[in-house]
Amino acid sequence: MSEVERESMEFDVVIVGAGPAGLSAAIRLKQLNSELSVVVLEKGGEVGAHILSGAVVDPIGIDRLLPDWRDDPEHPLRTPVTDDHFLLLGPAGSLKLPNFLMPPLMNNHGNYIVSLGNVCKWLAARAEALGVEIYPGFAAAEVLYNDDGAVIGVATGDMGVERDGSHGPNYAPGMALLGKYTLIGEGVRGSLAKQLMQKFNLGEGREPQKFGIGLKELWEVAPDKHKPGLVQHSFGWPLKSNTGGGSFLYHFGDNLVAVGFVVHLNYKNPYLAPFQEFQRFKTHPAIRGTFEGGKRVSYGARAITEGGWQSVPKLTFPGGALVGCSAGFVNVPRIKGSHNAVLSGMQAAEQVAAALAEGRAHDELSAYEANWRATEIGKDLKRVRNVKPLWSRWGTFLGVGIGGFDMWCNTLFGFSPFGTLKHGKTDAASLEPASKHEKIDYPKPDGVLTFDRLSSVFLSNTNHEEDQPVHLQVQDQELQKASEHDVFAGPSTRYCPAGVYEWVDADGNAAADPSVADARFVINAQNCVHCKTCDIKDPNQNINWVPPQGGEGPVYQNM
Repeated sequence: MSEVERESMEFDVVIVGAGPAGLSAAIRLKQLNSELSVVVLEKGGEVGAHILSGAVVDPIGIDRLLPDWRDDPEHPLRTPVTDDHFLLLGPAGSLKLPNFLMPPLMNNHGNYIVSLGNVCKWLAARAEALGVEIYPGFAAAEVLYNDDGAVIGVATGDMGVERDGSHGPNYAPGMALLGKYTLIGEGVRGSLAKQLMQKFNLGEGREPQKFGIGLKELWEVAPDKHKPGLVQHSFGWPLKSNTGGGSFLYHFGDNLVAVGFVVHLNYKNPYLAPFQEFQRFKTHPAIRGTFEGGKRVSYGARAITEGGWQSVPKLTFPGGALVGCSAGFVNVPRIKGSHNAVLSGMQAAEQVAAALAEGRAHDELSAYEANWRATEIGKDLKRVRNVKPLWSRWGTFLGVGIGGFDMWCNTLFGFSPFGTLKHGKTDAASLEPASKHEKIDYPKPDGVLTFDRLSSVFLSNTNHEEDQPVHLQVQDQELQKASEHDVFAGPSTRYCPAGVYEWVDADGNAAADPSVADARFVINAQNCVHCKTCDIKDPNQNINWVPPQGGEGPVYQNM
């Protein structure tokens, strides 16, 4: 614990993150024992503010958690999937793949198109009705330990700290929230989960976690373009075969279409810009017609876990556990993780409730770690465990085909002819020097269908107090210049979907080019949408993302 004297509050269970996993854990705990004291911390200014997902939700988790949810007039799962389309895109045309070729697990009928942020708001209301305390605007910044090294809770970040680290006139120290057990559900690449992974060596014996970056826009389209219940996935153009990724269009609500683009972060070319690829994708003849006469109303970006079965770390440590995307429970080919997040929150809660009933505290919830692979989560991930490594190894066209064959083998026969493949390098180590690649000339945005990053960040309602310590911590500035700039041509200026990073010369001109000797690294931290891509893709792992002051960042609406 830091030297700052903090006020403290004690609970039976402390949960970090008001996402599907954390809220489901809180609800399940109160269902099992209404007398338990449960608190949920959320760094966003309101529940749902930092939640971004496609999203098509498989209701298996919510059915288990809240069997009566369809009778709740406030529930947000209003648009059932009615049509599934799979497209292979070329530069000028597209090929619709027959649905019968797709393994049954790829069928979206019975699922719902939603705003996951609105689902979390609804779950939060259900949790509060059961007596759960939810504190939005409080970022958990520090893990607290007892003398034996067990986790005993977390501390929220100090408020009112000046950029130089001094205490400003509005300084207020963070608060310690102490619990008999602590569940970490921060989402992808959470700062506390990252610390716990290192301290307790939770990744030992597992494959490296793999990631993608998901970029999303919400459009209000012309009524004649809207097809409620349509789910359309595509892959191929504009990405080259050796760069993994895909895209989606989901029609839901009142003339709303969610359009998203995912780039696997194991790409090699440092000149590739995921945001620009997303904008190019929308210009495809099979895609652009949906948006004619429409209006873009929101934008956001978020990293996605893609490692799956073989990359899930050990989930438990003395005093707590990882849940949801902090654990990496996304099913990559389905582009779904919220159902597994709900189920993992429930499973962790059941083990916590049993431990508390036995009078235990701060020990390891070993049954949660031991059992998850035999549950619906494990069955869901095991069937698709080779899709990502096959795609990475063989490229989009051949890899996707072999991956589909592998999913059919797992579905029909319960085994894979490939066994369980390894992922190999981390995404950071996958990047190659700029000297091996050509620059990519991206077209300028037209402001109608395609846009620049800064106008997009404006739509995310992102806000940070500028006079505070930069929450994107560069460990070694000399290394950043000598390697990230001089060797890799400043990929941070391209992989960041919010324009946070710039390399500039003495005159302030763009200088993400190895030939510029006097380049200086500029961090526009106020633009950050908390996607965590920099923490993942920096080739030297030289950038560490930590939470800014609580309540800051994007404020997503209907995302």
